[in-house]
Amino acid sequence: QVQLVESGGGLVQAGGSLRLSCAASGAIYMINSMGWYRQAPGKQRELVAAITNGGSTNYADSVRGRFTISRDNAKNTVYLLMNSLKPEDTAVYYCNADANSDVSPYGMYYWGKGTLVTVSS
Repeated sequence: QVQLVESGGGLVQAGGSLRLSCAASGAIYMINSMGWYRQAPGKQRELVAAITNGGSTNYADSVRGRFTISRDNAKNTVYLLMNSLKPEDTAVYYCNADANSDVSPYGMYYWGKGTLVTVSS
């Protein structure tokens, strides 16, 4: 079983910064890609940023230049540094990982429970 635990969400004023963390644990053989998604009230979940095990990244156009995704493979942890936050960034942010484990040796997607980010104007 693989578990993802997010932390770092909270309330911040527009223009401020937050750093989200997500630590994966369990019988993990390897984590392939990791990423962050978000879902605002009444909206569908959308990709914010993702990073492969080789370090390649991609970002949603709305956050490119403001957010930075990184990972610490030794700690099975992914981070999302969010700068210049806007009210439109308000959402529940979910950690995602494609991991090979005892449950699925060939890889399977796992999700965290989410952490709320609220940006006030």
